[in-house]
Amino acid sequence: MHHALTALTDELRRLKAAGVKTVVVSDDSVAALRRAVAKRGHGTPAKTVAERVEPSPGSPSIAEATEGRPTLATPEPDRGTVTPPVGDRAPAETEAPVARAATIPAPKPFTLPEGDKAARFAALREHVLADAVCCAHVRPGKKVVLGVGSLEAKIMFVGEAPGAEEEIQGEPFVGPAGQLLTKMIGAMGLRRDEVYIGNIMNWRPEMPVSASGVQYGNRPPNGEEMNYCLPYLRAQIEIVNPEVLVALGSTAAQGLLGIGSFKALGEVRGRWHTFADKPLMVTYHPSYILRNQSNRSKRMIWEDLLKVMERAGLPIAEKQRGYFLDK
Repeated sequence: MHHALTALTDELRRLKAAGVKTVVVSDDSVAALRRAVAKRGHGTPAKTVAERVEPSPGSPSIAEATEGRPTLATPEPDRGTVTPPVGDRAPAETEAPVARAATIPAPKPFTLPEGDKAARFAALREHVLADAVCCAHVRPGKKVVLGVGSLEAKIMFVGEAPGAEEEIQGEPFVGPAGQLLTKMIGAMGLRRDEVYIGNIMNWRPEMPVSASGVQYGNRPPNGEEMNYCLPYLRAQIEIVNPEVLVALGSTAAQGLLGIGSFKALGEVRGRWHTFADKPLMVTYHPSYILRNQSNRSKRMIWEDLLKVMERAGLPIAEKQRGYFLDK
């Protein structure tokens, strides 16, 4: 339980640093935290830690955007929350967390075979799904995740890592943030299958789990993890050959621009950068909108996407230019 509490504390600190003020946690989870802290003692009242997290009977309802505008809202939390997935339960205090080895070797040289895009992508997919390091860091019953979408896409979105839903389905951005990303793509006048969506990481970064093997919460991938998977992302970029890359969130931006290249996302967001000889736009992760439901927040991301549309040569209607502007 000590390891689980430490992991939870680290995750809450990360969320706080990212500007998150509240998280949704079930009453059962809060009760389990209080019991665990009470057992640890150290003279700290059980409620001191537990009261930092506000219990809630469920995710809050999020208002839709005003009529005539695409909605960028969805009522569920995603990566970065500590809400257990539906059907899971908080680990009882009698279940000991199971830690996994985190040693990551240096990436191995990898060369794409000759052939057309479909053949090269098939070879890459076979290679990544069989990669010994990737497979070693995927828990039983879960999947290694590779990007999906059109191999002829003009725009390629890059996130940080798979979450709970993604490692089950083996596809990036299929959870709540992924559903929101799909709506954002639709607002750009595109379908999800007309763009390419990938992650820097090919597996869900591990945290301590209960004796039953359930992982609660997520953490950002570290430098070693991203460094190992980056050659596979570069291979996807080489195959798709998009006109524009879009980094979603601070971790993805750090992975592409370099760890420590900026302190706050605002330093690099909304400006053009370069990765793999491609123009790179940095914007917020869709989960930012899940936590910030103001038109101002939506407009910041939308302005970044308008720049992406212009760079990719997509038509922009006046209606689109006016999305999420306060009247």
